[in-house]
Amino acid sequence: MKPALQIRVNQQLSLTPQLQQAIRLLQLSSLELELELNTAVESNPLLEVSDGIDDDEDESDDAERNERDDDGAKSDSDSTLDASERQREDDYSTSNSDSTDVDDFRNERNERDDMPLDLAFERNDYAGSGNNSSGDEDAGDREDAATEDLRDHLFWQLNLTPMSPLDRAIAATIIDGVDDDGYLTESNESIASSVATLAQVSDAEIEAVRSRVQQFDPTGVASRDLRECLIAQMSAFDDGTAGLELARRLVNECLEQLARNDRPKLCQKLRAEPDEMDAAIDLVRSLNPKPGSGFSNAQAEFIAPDAYARKVGQHWQIALSPNAQPKLTINSHYASLIARVQRDDANYLRGQLQEARWLIKSLQARADTILKVATAIVAAQEAFLEYGPEAMRPLVLKDVAEEIGMHESTVSRVTTRKYLHTPRGTFE
Repeated sequence: MKPALQIRVNQQLSLTPQLQQAIRLLQLSSLELELELNTAVESNPLLEVSDGIDDDEDESDDAERNERDDDGAKSDSDSTLDASERQREDDYSTSNSDSTDVDDFRNERNERDDMPLDLAFERNDYAGSGNNSSGDEDAGDREDAATEDLRDHLFWQLNLTPMSPLDRAIAATIIDGVDDDGYLTESNESIASSVATLAQVSDAEIEAVRSRVQQFDPTGVASRDLRECLIAQMSAFDDGTAGLELARRLVNECLEQLARNDRPKLCQKLRAEPDEMDAAIDLVRSLNPKPGSGFSNAQAEFIAPDAYARKVGQHWQIALSPNAQPKLTINSHYASLIARVQRDDANYLRGQLQEARWLIKSLQARADTILKVATAIVAAQEAFLEYGPEAMRPLVLKDVAEEIGMHESTVSRVTTRKYLHTPRGTFE
């Protein structure tokens, strides 16, 4: 056992900073990637977002146009109107003997000239179609639709229901105590204490008001438990409904057995024929065990797809979304300074330039990988895209990884929080 030097040859995977960055970017969603790139642009002077517009050229052209307009406008603006506007004044004056139309046009022109530029653009966007009503509709479409939750819906019905002030206060307290599923979670003691400043109420008064609230839409709301909720919903059926009486007995006496779907025992216990039991069970199953489930407080979330799939001819084509990731480029101004600045500054700029190149390369690799995975998924699920969910075939990470020649972990990162838009909808 002597100390000795040995030479060995082996292979191992080394995660370089560049590889670590590429892996981290690959698992980010579009929103997270945008935040990451904004941070990178702010911290690295060699990076800039390319929007495809030459800002310097546009600014110089605007400056030249402004100078020419200022020189020419001083001599002409006080003496003449624009030709189109003068013609419009003539049309107004010939069509109406009264001069109010021309004055209105001049006032509109003055108002438009004095209007701030951003407001003028906003006004043109909403009224540019020439139809005032359609412009208002477009403006309303741009606003987020306010979602009505269950309590708002119940309060709206309460305002339309004739009640005494005390009963209305009790009903409002009951509605406040309803959870998202439509069940009342507040006790009668708590409801009584809430309206104690108006009057002392008994349990019978609270139950009488609650029975009225249970008849609001959706029927069965403000119930204490499932049995009470189902009974309240069945009270809305006509007495001649097939299986109604047996359905009430099912809910009152055999709700647990009904949940286990033990029909022979149910028929034996309630002494009912199989056909009658089937009709009663179908009636119970048509009821809603959670009457408040149709109302949600959650705001609608909109997803920006990372890739699009569409059929061209007989083949499916995949394309990345142009807004899936910002286009980053190297800032040529700072890159040109590397050879002219001092050594310390040059070393700093070289380091930032290297990081910028790594980031751009990692973004390109991310885009290529997403495109490969999306293409493999669409190729495997063409039947689903053609005929619907019944034609979907099983597909796991290993299948896609073997198809594109990558590791399963890479495919897992690509398929997490990335979305593909297809003619049948947008899917993760």
